[in-house]
Amino acid sequence: MNGVERYERSRSLFERAAKVIPGGIYGSKAPGFLVPGAYPYYIESTKGCRMRDADGNEYIDYLCGYGSQIVGYGNERVDGPALERASRGDLLDQPAPVMVDLAERLVASVEGSSWAVFMKNGTDSTTLAYSLARVRTEKPMAIMAAGAYHGAANWCGANPFAALASDREGVLSFRYNDLGGLERLFAENRGRIACLFLTPYHHPTFKPQELPDPALYETARRLCDAEGALLVMDDIRGNFRLHSRGSHVRFGAKPDLWCMGKALANGYPISALLGAEGTRATANSFFITGTYWMSAVPMVAAMATMDEMERLGGVPRLESLGLLLKEGLESAGRESGFGARISGPPAIPFLTFDEDPDLYLNQRFGAAMARRGVFLHPHHNWFISLAHGEDDIAETVSRAREAFAAMRAGRE
Repeated sequence: MNGVERYERSRSLFERAAKVIPGGIYGSKAPGFLVPGAYPYYIESTKGCRMRDADGNEYIDYLCGYGSQIVGYGNERVDGPALERASRGDLLDQPAPVMVDLAERLVASVEGSSWAVFMKNGTDSTTLAYSLARVRTEKPMAIMAAGAYHGAANWCGANPFAALASDREGVLSFRYNDLGGLERLFAENRGRIACLFLTPYHHPTFKPQELPDPALYETARRLCDAEGALLVMDDIRGNFRLHSRGSHVRFGAKPDLWCMGKALANGYPISALLGAEGTRATANSFFITGTYWMSAVPMVAAMATMDEMERLGGVPRLESLGLLLKEGLESAGRESGFGARISGPPAIPFLTFDEDPDLYLNQRFGAAMARRGVFLHPHHNWFISLAHGEDDIAETVSRAREAFAAMRAGRE
């Protein structure tokens, strides 16, 4: 079946969408971010680690709602309590008691934190962190790693247009793991740095993932302390997939602020900003609000998700499944003569080809896998969920072996 036939309804929906929605589908879900014509444009239904598109094609999913699904689509132990809460009201005049429960649980869970506030998206959390740091330190500037993604706001570079450059005047960047370069930025801007943003490890789009230099976080903490700047851990993508006490614990970091989201409530819309005790007074002074930021259903879902993660094996289980996928895909690639390599932590893998730094082989492989019923993103890191099982991994590797062989023969 060719792409036109396989995605006939998807294409029809997209043609309608293009008339009333900018770009038809915008942002990271736009067709151009995948391989146009090789992937579905719309997903109709999901369950566990499987999803079905608008044309009825089924996939084993390794994007997991861009990381938001950690215990599986349609998990009844999460959806049941969430829907029951919805029957009694979601967005209320005042917060529901579960807000206190969730804040207490997160503070008890995330090592080093002492307070928590809630919002909806990762961008909400990182932008609030930036604002708090500037007020707390009375300094204007932030530092981040080049190529790091800290949200869709203009200040962190999501929209690279000249007309918006002034929004980024206070943000400097260094090459990830270049400790000398980071030292120089602090030295050259002494007295002006409010915060250093870091993700637990480096996961730039379009490139292999990179684990932190063993000295990175010690250096970052020393520089921030000397400058009086805050160290912000953007754990939106990694949270609860790398360590049950927060990804910073895995790598020995000691942040002042933590941005969390995605897997926090298994797809229900919530993110959080947590802070160390020294930032409490500034947070208390802020007017922190959003119309939907205190809705109860996502908070109930977050509590249930944390329970379900523990029940299903948590981080050790994710690591085990990720290693199984890594070993299987790399072996299958070698069998067909490809230098396919998985980078990053096992629970958040990304495949690239040694012989192709420009990702053309990624696009061919992703398209070949989509045709074989496996949804792997060619440009963005993947995610393992606790709904995946050994059988799903084995099926994925089997289909990858077919895809690699077809690529070698030029008939994928």
